[in-house]
Amino acid sequence: MIRYVLETCRRVDQAIEALSRIPVALSQNVTVLDRSCDYATLFLGPHRSPIVSRVKACANHQECAAAAAESIERQQVALEALDDPAMSLEGLTGCFLSPPLYSRQIRSPTVYTAVYQPADGRVDYLWPGKSWCQRFDQFHPGEYTHDYGALLH
Repeated sequence: MIRYVLETCRRVDQAIEALSRIPVALSQNVTVLDRSCDYATLFLGPHRSPIVSRVKACANHQECAAAAAESIERQQVALEALDDPAMSLEGLTGCFLSPPLYSRQIRSPTVYTAVYQPADGRVDYLWPGKSWCQRFDQFHPGEYTHDYGALLH
């Protein structure tokens, strides 16, 4: 589904249209961003129309569902960081690699962080101590296995 959107949509409105017609089997949240910096978050679920929001960040809950306190806290921290006028990209990236946004909790671990820069046509995948850059026009297949250590209960 995501690959289809990435390959066929250039603007947020096109991604919203596509994601609104593609059936999904499981609830999921998708935030889309285009080169003009337009964005939207879609809360998708089976057998229902998506909820489209202009929230700049989402976490592991949907706005229409009872959410876990940790997920709400992560979303609040992300939104506060995004709204901080003094925040740099480096500082924001650091926030996403630190608790509470970065989690080693067994019930909701962070797998990786991605920094998308649509105007530059690139994405950086980040783990503590490791980054992997991919360009939209020069994708290089590869693999990386991160050692998360023991997850916390």
